[in-house]
Amino acid sequence: MLAAARHQAILDLLLQDGAVQVSLLSERFGVTPKTIREDLERLEEKGLLRRTHGGAVPAGDEADAMLPLQIPDTKRLAEKEAIAEAALRYIRQDDIIALDAGSTTLEIAKRLPNEPLTVLTNDLLIMRELIGKERIRLVVPGGYRQRNVLIGNEAVDWIGKLNVQKLFLSTTGIHEKFGLTVFTGELIELKKAYMAGAKEIYCVADHAKFDRAALLTFAALDDIHTIITDAGLDIEAARRYERGSLTIERAI
Repeated sequence: MLAAARHQAILDLLLQDGAVQVSLLSERFGVTPKTIREDLERLEEKGLLRRTHGGAVPAGDEADAMLPLQIPDTKRLAEKEAIAEAALRYIRQDDIIALDAGSTTLEIAKRLPNEPLTVLTNDLLIMRELIGKERIRLVVPGGYRQRNVLIGNEAVDWIGKLNVQKLFLSTTGIHEKFGLTVFTGELIELKKAYMAGAKEIYCVADHAKFDRAALLTFAALDDIHTIITDAGLDIEAARRYERGSLTIERAI
């Protein structure tokens, strides 16, 4: 088993059982206790768990924020609504925008006025939200369904040819060292394709995503123009993440 797959399995067991033991993990995965301890060390470094004597426990109340995309994710709804309202200020009539799959981008879609606008998305929930707004031109890539997302190589190639003015990007974690991260490798190429064709990139993420890292990095902080988050991220933390041309906006 590859390390990334083993890390995901460890997190699944941790969330299921509330704690894991090095000896049992070593036996389960057929690797040495030293390898398991190194796995736990890496996961702790990413803020995904807290090591204990002989094992590990969840990092805290926000550990469930690191789970892969589910249908739908209603945690921290007030914060996501505030972020969506802030994101709307960057959208103008006749813009061509892309909404990455995610619960916060879904809140943006719910608030888009029914006026001339082109929206590219691979999120089935966002499609369902926008299909009734007849003045919005909805553009959908091909691909196959994985939970609520359409993915596939053809979709990635097609998205890479489009000119998008503004991308609203989701992420599982934001970390000073690891950048923007997700659990699912199949989403990485899709996110990179969105980013490659976008003139302006806005990451929309609530405060619980900061100082957290999932298993796979899809973008560096320097690749993003603006991160729109909520007031739960304190000002000092926001300043710590601002660098180069990256700005942090806290929705009040």
